[in-house]
Amino acid sequence: MKFAEVVQTADWKTEKHVPVIVAPKTVKAGEKFVVEVSVGKEIAHPNTTEHHIRSILLCFKPEAGKFAYEVGSFEFSAHAESVEGPNKGPIITEPVAQVVLKLAGSGTLLAVAYCNIHGLWESFQEIKVEA
Repeated sequence: MKFAEVVQTADWKTEKHVPVIVAPKTVKAGEKFVVEVSVGKEIAHPNTTEHHIRSILLCFKPEAGKFAYEVGSFEFSAHAESVEGPNKGPIITEPVAQVVLKLAGSGTLLAVAYCNIHGLWESFQEIKVEA
């Protein structure tokens, strides 16, 4: 079995598990820009003790390259757990992360989110780099 066989994909406007990448479509070479990756942008994910987004992995695959590079791995560890029971804890981590990047060339940002019940979900966004 391969990862491609178990990773789900859909439009993030209709499916609450798909990671949403918010980044410019075009950037200048070597200039800083912000990328936000999240789950639940249009349709909220429950984020309860029993059902939550545990992590998001963000990678970049250069247009001219064969391999993808890991940009960041974001773990969301607080899901309202408590010694008093599920959903009684004082904190819930929302699955949202931001990174600042500089790119040398065009390529594709790829994100994979992991839901503790519904598994792996992916999305991507192409970015054009201008000189």
